[in-house]
Amino acid sequence: MSDHIKRIAVLGATGSIGTSCLDVVRAHPDEMAVDLLSAHTQWQLVAEQTAEFLPRTVVLTGIDRNSVPGNAFPSQVNVEFGEDCLANAITHSDAEVVITGIVGAAGLRGTWAAIEAGKSIGLANKETLVVAGKLVTDKASETGATLIPVDSEHSAIFQSLQSGRTEEVSRIILTASGGPFRTWSQEQLSQVTCADALSHPTWEMGRKITVDSATMMNKALEVIEARWLFGLPSEQIDVVVHPQSVVHSMVEFVDGSVIAQLSPPDMKLPIQYAITWPARVAGASPKLDLLETFSLDFQPPDLERFPALSLGFEVAERGGTSGAVLNAANEVAVERFLSETLTFTDIPRLCREILNAHDFDSQPELDELLELDHWARQEALNWIPSSPPHSHSLASRHC
Repeated sequence: MSDHIKRIAVLGATGSIGTSCLDVVRAHPDEMAVDLLSAHTQWQLVAEQTAEFLPRTVVLTGIDRNSVPGNAFPSQVNVEFGEDCLANAITHSDAEVVITGIVGAAGLRGTWAAIEAGKSIGLANKETLVVAGKLVTDKASETGATLIPVDSEHSAIFQSLQSGRTEEVSRIILTASGGPFRTWSQEQLSQVTCADALSHPTWEMGRKITVDSATMMNKALEVIEARWLFGLPSEQIDVVVHPQSVVHSMVEFVDGSVIAQLSPPDMKLPIQYAITWPARVAGASPKLDLLETFSLDFQPPDLERFPALSLGFEVAERGGTSGAVLNAANEVAVERFLSETLTFTDIPRLCREILNAHDFDSQPELDELLELDHWARQEALNWIPSSPPHSHSLASRHC
């Protein structure tokens, strides 16, 4: 990198993506600096981060000023409270790169503000493209914002695509670890507990994403994200199960060449590349030892045992409002599973029924997507296996 110090905004600084991003910044003190940190309620941790990195601004979106001691943050740091402050802080930030590490649809507002401001965005919040893929990519084209994926799979594809032109791509191949239950029978899956699902064999992630990996809904959302991020139809997107998680994804070109990106499973590498792109620098991630004995196994996913993945392909093909509904229904379904009011195999069943019940619109505006997000969440909260959701009508709903 040059002598220029790249300033960074970290949205969701206390989560797994946020803390990994700060590890990257910590490893490059002469090349990177933090301009903005955001968190929801964990003010104690973000206060520690602030003392170390001294951002210009901190935004706490889930608590008010009275919840935080007056001396918790250095006096020279501007501390703001509430979700409405986040978009304004991003707009006025000096950050060149915004890392969007807020999990779920809650991350859409911050990402949208960064796109409107024309920032370079390290996109770790896959729900942004799942919920509003066409709107987001159209807005990025309009403002000149750059979307650089931070998901390890999409980062791998982003890197592999640099070996050819878009029109030379035959297909992209997302790899999936298969989660902790890839060898379990349907009967065993119906007995999965919360503790079972939170034990992932490869990655250390937040609770919601860990459950999504176990149901393979995470891969379903990644299929939808890839459809918008790379501008490819769903028939050019495949998924293979790769338990070792060394090959992070692949691109097959029309001449039969397959270009893959390999590295040990460590989120710091794709985060760092999103910050330094198009340059590469020595980093904080471990290197792959090719002389170490290991195997690379690939197998097709089982769509009968993991029907969530089928939903991802359907939504990627259909587009419109379907992504917002699937995402919202799944977020609530996972919350209900973690609170033990829903079984593991009920998660994709709930999502399927609510997706089928909504009034599809092929060209929604952002307000309609947010309204459908609210509707789907309410239906998911009320859903029981024997009770189909009420038909949704935009005309009859009042917020």
